[in-house]
Amino acid sequence: MNDTTNLVHKLSENIEKVILGKPDVIRKVIIALICDGHILIDDIPGVGKTALVSSLAKTIDARFRRIQFTPDVLPSDVTGFSLLNKQTNAFEFSPGAIFTNILLVDEINRASAKTQSSLLEAMEENQVTVDGHTYKLMSPFMVLATQNPVETSGTYSLPEAQLDRFLMKISIGYPMFKDEIQILDKYKSENPITTLANIATTSDILMLQNRVRNVFVNDDVKSYILNIVVATRNNEALSLGVSPRGTLALLRASSGVAVMHDRDFIIPDDVKEIASSVLSHRIILTPSAKLKKITPEKIIADIISNVSVKVSGYDKK
Repeated sequence: MNDTTNLVHKLSENIEKVILGKPDVIRKVIIALICDGHILIDDIPGVGKTALVSSLAKTIDARFRRIQFTPDVLPSDVTGFSLLNKQTNAFEFSPGAIFTNILLVDEINRASAKTQSSLLEAMEENQVTVDGHTYKLMSPFMVLATQNPVETSGTYSLPEAQLDRFLMKISIGYPMFKDEIQILDKYKSENPITTLANIATTSDILMLQNRVRNVFVNDDVKSYILNIVVATRNNEALSLGVSPRGTLALLRASSGVAVMHDRDFIIPDDVKEIASSVLSHRIILTPSAKLKKITPEKIIADIISNVSVKVSGYDKK
């Protein structure tokens, strides 16, 4: 086991002390982290969305901030604002919540579209522009946003441009019976997050991100990824397919999967493993597909099963 594999293993192991029985969810969060991507956690209250993000932040020796989105939250609360210093008679910039390494945006769909849009530049370009001045954000920088899919009263749907900025959309789900028994035992006396230790530094994460950027992708795998994306654009059940940004996201996430497997090249199984989480929130069903109760995840699964893999030395479908 080399240093990279050992590090991602320790990151997962540490978070699993708090989030029990969800190794696949933790794995996807770490993949997004090392891919320099952002995650939308879409699930009901009480399944551990905030605990997951908090445990990730505690695992890394990095700055962590949390902002609770409500209808009265302003864009300036996120990005910052210029304030007149009466002593110097000059405007000084007061940074907002976004100036951190890991930002938890709780209930992102409870803020107005204007406030939601304040995240767009930051999530795409790692910078914010306030009053004509551009400010670079910290590195690494990751947004983990939560939303409740059940309670829609007083919420604002995320626009497609915002959804497209998230590398992945995931859900946690209920724990298994045996895992919930362990949760009862573990949380009975104290919250285990208070005892978590720092496992990695920001330099460690930047090193992992650099390794992801240098993963080799041959032309056959590029074609395979693009064939999956093109299939979403030609699917009769979809009114909107995956954009080129989505194609790049699938390539980047697949590179992250390869690194998690301690490889410096992508194989088709890497693409298959992560495709649903990367693509499902980037497509829009037609009204008739919605009436038939077809889900985006089902569409992506069908596409994956039907797109042929023409990669040298790899003959599976």
